[in-house]
Order: sequence, then structure tokens, then C-alpha cells
Amino acid sequence: MNESENLNEQMLDKSTMTSFDHIIINANIATFSAQHGFGIETKDDENKQADSIPYGQLEHAAIGIKDGKIAWLGVHEQIATHLPHYQENKVTDADDKWLTPGLIDCHTHIVYGGNRSNEFEARLQGASYQDIAAQGGGIVATVSATREASIETLFAQSEKRLVALIKEGVTSIEIKSGYGLDLDTERKMLTVARQLGEKHGIHVSTTYLAAHALPPEYKSHMQDRADDYIEQVCEWLPILHSEGLVDAVDGFCENIAFSSDQIRRVFEVARSLDLPVKLHSEQLSDIGGSALVAEYKGLSSDHLEHLSETDIEKMAASNTVAVILPGAFYTLRDTKLPPIEALRKHRVPMAISTDCNPGTSPLTSLLLTMNMGCTLFYLTPEEVLAGSTVYAAQALGLFNKGKIEVGCDADLALWDIARPADLAYQMGLNPIQGIMVQGQWHETI
Repeated sequence: MNESENLNEQMLDKSTMTSFDHIIINANIATFSAQHGFGIETKDDENKQADSIPYGQLEHAAIGIKDGKIAWLGVHEQIATHLPHYQENKVTDADDKWLTPGLIDCHTHIVYGGNRSNEFEARLQGASYQDIAAQGGGIVATVSATREASIETLFAQSEKRLVALIKEGVTSIEIKSGYGLDLDTERKMLTVARQLGEKHGIHVSTTYLAAHALPPEYKSHMQDRADDYIEQVCEWLPILHSEGLVDAVDGFCENIAFSSDQIRRVFEVARSLDLPVKLHSEQLSDIGGSALVAEYKGLSSDHLEHLSETDIEKMAASNTVAVILPGAFYTLRDTKLPPIEALRKHRVPMAISTDCNPGTSPLTSLLLTMNMGCTLFYLTPEEVLAGSTVYAAQALGLFNKGKIEVGCDADLALWDIARPADLAYQMGLNPIQGIMVQGQWHETI
């Protein structure tokens, strides 16, 4: 089926075409929808089907929005005759600008206290990530500052980071806990995350990451009490879930963090609560974290510089998203590239995210993250934009977001660009014209 045939199938009767809450006309649209040709695989010549349409793009198109959802999508001419039925404030003329799904930052730690620019200086003087962590820096330093911060202070500090992302087209974001490492502070972080979403009117997915690092009170000169701490992590999870603060569960499975056996205990509690899981894994070494998260049919495995092809195959089988985080790679001046070609080979969906955090990726620009994905990891502009929309949505289990098709949430970003690749190509220029969240143009922009 070609593009025009697909659109013409969506012709609706006059009563429907005149009853949308809002319409957007004269738009070029990067839908990232398979219904409009995105990601279609070309078969062999004998069973050939249509080639994929880059970005699932539609030109000179229009969108009808009803009850916060995309209710109709078609060529502009189909709705042009119905325009007199709409008041001026119900119509947005895109003037041939580009619409994409609202961007989704699917891996962030934006709620935290304090500042770690001192570690940035130390790394430039030769200290490694492991050196800094061993000397009481890293995650533990932020834990201390976050515990000390009032909920009002934590909100005010974190809000600045969120607003920076919204101003670049982000309409959904994941926010992790993990700088509390005790029940009260984990609760405080997750509460702030919920409050940020409520104030700014965007979707916030909250992720419980108490298995992030071993807190100081569980360390001694003789031994680390990691198993005892994991027991506490498992006890806190049902409490915070019962308070409506947890959408998913994460952990840091690494040689400087927790073992796969320890993370498995946390995942078992998540499974008992019917919560999806994800994991920080293979950033510094390969200890089988991605295989573990695939075993639990996890939403995503994140970082992945040391990911093996065996584990890639397991991720493919479980439809677990690979979340690529170039900000941390850049900040740490890493040299071990994620296995992008192997992920492509096995058709593992790849998302991309800022990993905004105080130590290893103090990055609040998803647009710059896209450029980094292209320049550092050799991803294509289409891959990084898909990784910030449709596959980022999949990494959060948000299947009604991240693409522009009938039935999905009307979460959109309008850009003054010549083509979608401009979003990854340009550095420092923000071409945003506005964002829409569930059918409402956002006031922050």
C-alpha cells in the first residue's frame, strides 16, 4: 500500500471531520509509525514488499485531535473544505514546518541534590570513575547532598533541569530514584518526580533505583554488607509501590555495584508486584546483566558498552530495548563503543537518552544527545530520532506515545527545520516552535 492509499483510507464523514477539538494543518510529519512506512523490512525479490519510508514521513499533511488523542491523520486537502467550521483558536497552521512525536528522555537521574563539578576536574587530572568512587565520591557524594536537601530545595534544583529538557521538545521523561539509599530519601525523590510532572503537565515515569550503590552505613573496614542492603531494598519496594510512587524497577549491575544474583532478588520482588524491570549494565564490564534483564522480559538494558553478542540475542528474543547513553561515554572519555552493528544485526530496538546525572552525564539536552549518538556511535539521524521517540516510548512501556498515528496520545513537537535530520545535525540551535501534550499546546515554550 502506498502513502496516499493509506491516508485516503482515513477519510471520515463530515460530522467527524468538523468535530475535532483541534486540528493541525499544512504539516510535514515524521510519524515513526509502521502504518506510514517506518521500519518496514524489505523482503527478498520473490516476496518483495514496499521499502521503509524514512521517518515514516508524510508531507503536506494534517492531524485531527479529539480528547487528547490523534483521531485522524490525512493529507491537508481532505480537511481543507471543513476549515470554515473551526474557530481560529482551534486550528494550528504549521506552515510546512515539521511535526515529530514529542521527544522522550527515557533514562534520567534529574532529581538530586548538590553538585559534582569537583569530580569533573579530578577526571581531567587523571582520576578514573572507579578511583573517585573508592574515595567516597561518585554516587555516594550525591547521596549525602540529596539526603540533606529539603523536598522544596530538591524540587527547585531539579525543576531547572526538567525545564531545559521541555524547552527542547521533551513531553515524557523517566526519572529514577537512587540517590537516597534509605527509605525516606528514596520516597522524597520519587515524590519530587511526581510533583514535577504534575506542575509541568508532562508524563513522568518513576523508576525505583535503590539498588544503585552501597550506602556508607553498610560499609566497614572489614566487609561490605551488600546482601543486607539488598534485603532492605527489597523491603522498601512494596512500601513505595503501595504509595503510588513506582512505575518500574532498576538496578546497577556492575563490578563496582551489585552482582547479578543480588539484582535478581530485587527483580523477584518487582515481579511479585507486577512491575516492569530495567537495568544499568555492561557499562564498565560484562557480568551478564543484560541476560538477566532479558530473562525477566525487561523493558530495557542501558549503557551496554561491554555487551556481548550472546546477550544481544537474548535481548532480541525478549524484545528488550537497548538504551544508548552517549553523554556518559563522552563525559568519561570512554573508548569502548557499544556494539551498534550487532544490535542492528539482531534488530534490537535502540533508544537514546541523556542519562542526566550529576557525575557522569550532566547533560540536559536531548538534541545534543542525538548529535553525540551520530558522531560518537555512528548512529544515523533517523536512528537517534527514533531512539528519542518510538523506541524511547517502548523502553518505558508507553505504547500510546512516541509515534504519530490514530489512537496515540497527541504528544507532539513542532520544529522550524528543513528536514528531520536537522535535529541531530545542528548543535546549539534549538528550532522548537512548540510542544503539545495530550492535545494541549504547552505554555512553557
